[in-house]
Amino acid sequence: MKTYDTLAAVDLGSNSFRLEVARVVGDQLYPLDSLKETVRLAGGLSKDKLLDEATQARALACLQRFGERLRGLSPGAVRCVGTSALRVARNADVFLPQAEAALGHPIEIVAGREEARLIYLGVAHSLPASPDRRLVVDIGGGSTEVIIGHGLKPHERESLHMGCVNFSLRFFAGGVIDKAALKAAEMSARVEVERIARQFSRGNWQQAVGSSGSARALREIIEQSGWSACGITADGLARLRSQFIKAGHVDALDLPGLTRDRRPVIAGGFAIMAGIFAELEIERMDVADTAMREGILYDLLGRFHQHDMRGVTVDEFMRRYHIDTRQAERVKQVALKLLAASGSSDENDVRFLDWAARLHEIGLMVSHGSYHRHSGYILENADMPGFSRTEQARLALLARAQRGALAKLPEFAAAAVSDNDRLLVWLLRQAVILCRSRADPNLSAVTVEAGNTHIRLGLPAGWLERRPLTRRALEGEAVHWHAVGTKYAFD
Repeated sequence: MKTYDTLAAVDLGSNSFRLEVARVVGDQLYPLDSLKETVRLAGGLSKDKLLDEATQARALACLQRFGERLRGLSPGAVRCVGTSALRVARNADVFLPQAEAALGHPIEIVAGREEARLIYLGVAHSLPASPDRRLVVDIGGGSTEVIIGHGLKPHERESLHMGCVNFSLRFFAGGVIDKAALKAAEMSARVEVERIARQFSRGNWQQAVGSSGSARALREIIEQSGWSACGITADGLARLRSQFIKAGHVDALDLPGLTRDRRPVIAGGFAIMAGIFAELEIERMDVADTAMREGILYDLLGRFHQHDMRGVTVDEFMRRYHIDTRQAERVKQVALKLLAASGSSDENDVRFLDWAARLHEIGLMVSHGSYHRHSGYILENADMPGFSRTEQARLALLARAQRGALAKLPEFAAAAVSDNDRLLVWLLRQAVILCRSRADPNLSAVTVEAGNTHIRLGLPAGWLERRPLTRRALEGEAVHWHAVGTKYAFD
C-alpha cells in the first residue's frame, strides 16, 4: 500500500465542518493546517428530515473552500466523513454527489458507533499514557457519543440521538431560556442516557474526558468564571444553570469564554452535559483539545502502516461467525487470481474482493437456505469498526450477489452498479462456483476479458471436461448475466 507524507481529514459534523491537515513522520502526525466553519447542518433539517436549500448552499460553499485547500493532495491521503445529520437526512443521496463535487473527494457516512470509535482514537492520542479506564463524552450537533476505553482501544461505544443543535432548537426556540425549558431539556437528556447508564456507570471508569466544541465551550465558561480551577465540574454546571435562568435569553448571556458562534447552541449543549453528569454521577471532567478529525487522521495512518481496523474487523467476524477459513481462503485466492488476470490492479478493489471472499459465507450461521441473503444483511447492518456505511453496503452487495438471479437484486435491476462493482461481483461468483467442491480447483492458468457489456472466462484446456457440474453452473451464469445486459462466455 502507498504511503504519504501529508494526510488530511474532513469532519462534516452536524454543527461544524472541520478540515485538518497533518504531516506524517514515522508513526506520528504533526498538524500543518486547520480550518473550521459553522455550517449547522442539523439546524437545516426539517420535521420530515430533509436538508433545506439554504443549509445545502451554505455547506457546498464551505466544501468548495475546503476543496481548494485539498487540491494537490493524493486522493488516498484524504478521508472525508459525514456524521449524524447526514445519517438521518432523507435527501442525503441528492446532496452528497454535489458535496463530493464541491470538495473534490468522496464522502463516507459513518454509523454512530463508528463515529464513537474515531472520536476515542483522536482523544486517546492526545492524552498521556495511563492505566486508567477513561470515559469519553463528545456532544456534537446532532448526536452524542459516549465511549469507555483503555489506552488507544475503545471497549464500550454508544451513540445517542441528541446534540447541541437539535436540543437548542427543540427546547430553546428563538433563544429563550427559562427554568421549565432547562428542566425539560435536562430530563430528556437523562432519559436518553438512562438506557446506557449501567454500562457506563461511575464504577466502570476512573477518568472522564469531554471532547469537541460543547465541552470546550463549557470548560472555558466555567474556568474563566472562576467556578473551577480545571475542567468541567458538577458545581460549575450548577452555577451556570443559574446564569442561564437569570439571563432568560441566549443574547442576554454575559459569560466569559462564550464565543459568538457557540452562543446559539450553548443551552442545548449545557442541558445534555448536565444530564450526563447527573445520570453517570460525574463529579469532574477533563477536556481534550482533539476529537474525531484527529481520529480520522490516525485511522488513515494506521491503514498505511498495516494496522487497518477494517482488516481486524474482518478477522474478528470470521472468528465470531465460525467461518470455514479453508474455504474462505480458497475462494479468496481464486477470486484474486481472476482479478489479476483481468488486468485490474486497483488496491481498493483488491481489498474489497479479499474481504468479501473471506466473509461470503457469514450467513451460514443463520441458515443454509439463501445464506447469501443473510450474509448481505449481516454485512450491511452489523457494527463493523473501521467501515463506513458506504463500505458496508459495498460488501453487502458482493455477498448478496454471489449466487442466484442478478436481475432480482435492486441494484442490478436499476442499473445502479458501477463497472468496478459489477466486475467484483462476477469475480466472486466465479470463485464460489470454481470452489464449490470445497477443494483446491487446481487452476494452473486462467484468462479474463472484461468489458462494459461482455465478460469471458478462459480455463485450462480439458479442465471442464472432468467437471460437468461446474460446466452446468457456468452455463447458468450466462443466463443470469444476459438478464442484466452482459454477454458472458467461457471455454
